[in-house]
Amino acid sequence: QVQLVESGGGLVQAGGSLRLSCAASGGTFSMGWFRQAPGTEREFVAAISWSGDNTYYTDSVKGRFTISRDNAKNTLYLQMNSLKPEDTAVYYCAARGKFTIATPDTEYAYWGQGTQVTVSS
Repeated sequence: QVQLVESGGGLVQAGGSLRLSCAASGGTFSMGWFRQAPGTEREFVAAISWSGDNTYYTDSVKGRFTISRDNAKNTLYLQMNSLKPEDTAVYYCAARGKFTIATPDTEYAYWGQGTQVTVSS
């Protein structure tokens, strides 16, 4: 059974940075970050293949967010720079049992509990 635990969320001013981490236990393959703001549906943010060679981002975070992973530490990261108030949400990491990346949340079988990111203007 795969367990995922996120950390690194918090309150930051617009223009600031945060780095989210997701510690994984059990086997994981490709992984992703999603977010959900109040009153909205969960949305895809970024994904990375098992090797780390392939990444994909939603348009609104391209050039500001970077997804990476350290397989030796079983940890996924999301470096978030130039944060905007509209980035405020609960951020979730997710894992799927395939090597290739995917964007639909239905492709991911394992989910963390989420970490709150709040960006003040």
